[in-house]
Amino acid sequence: MIDTKGRSLELFYIDGHPDGMITAELFNWTGHVFVTPRTRLAEALKRTEAGYAGVYLLLGEKDGVDCAYIGEAEDLGVRLKQHAAASDKDWWETAVLISASANRLNKAHVKYLESRLIVMAREIGHTPLHNGNSPKPPGLTEADIAKMEAFLASLMVVLPAIRVDMFIQRSRPAGSTVSSISRETPYFENSKSNPEAEFLLKYPKYGIQANAVLREGEFIVLAGSQLYPHWQGKEGANYHSLYEELLRGGVVKSDEQSAVFIKDYAFASPSAAATIIYGRSANGPESWREINSDITYKEWEVRQLDAVTEENTDD
Repeated sequence: MIDTKGRSLELFYIDGHPDGMITAELFNWTGHVFVTPRTRLAEALKRTEAGYAGVYLLLGEKDGVDCAYIGEAEDLGVRLKQHAAASDKDWWETAVLISASANRLNKAHVKYLESRLIVMAREIGHTPLHNGNSPKPPGLTEADIAKMEAFLASLMVVLPAIRVDMFIQRSRPAGSTVSSISRETPYFENSKSNPEAEFLLKYPKYGIQANAVLREGEFIVLAGSQLYPHWQGKEGANYHSLYEELLRGGVVKSDEQSAVFIKDYAFASPSAAATIIYGRSANGPESWREINSDITYKEWEVRQLDAVTEENTDD
């Protein structure tokens, strides 16, 4: 599990532009992340870290869909030159080079990291991989495995900060998110001892029902919740790709006649969750209702904010 304590991250925009070359480092971590657009590759390969051993991500779009390639090399610069010249990799637009200070990673280390990243990316299913096979990890000592797992944990903190979200795991094992509010106890009698609230969404036209809880800022739809069995909104709409991702990642199971969440899944907002369940654009704050009080999410949220204001006034 990734450490959730506060961490200090330093981003350096090498050429002064957020969409240019960037380095990213965490305090007290030996890892080094370097991002370059393909258009700056010639300049990027002149940098010292481009000659280090490490793993790399190639990011872009293929046939209108996000795509990625994960690889490893003892000399990152040499490998990227090869990819830039390859006819089957014209699609990538950004390269992310992951190495360690003083070139501390060896061949076995980077092969292990490559194998683990490919497995993680495929399990999450956020971005299709251009990789053919999933390489097996090399035999490392128990101590080296622990080091590489710690390295990965820190890397998972860095990558979202540079807008690489393909490794963000929003699904949860079925049943891992437990509803904390009793259906037999009024919400406001339970709110202080149970900070989580539970919500229900119904789509009566198709007999669809879904349950969700708000937990530590995440709106989590629970396993067993139903949803419309295919996307009925516009092709290419904002959440269409997320709908496909949930199917691809095994979060949702559909047989074209019905569909169900088989894992708990954390959405960024109630509207995102409602849109996926309806299979089209939806107003989440009005669609979800708090279980015990039967008020909408929007009304429930207003009450929470009013309560905070009253507490501040009393203080």
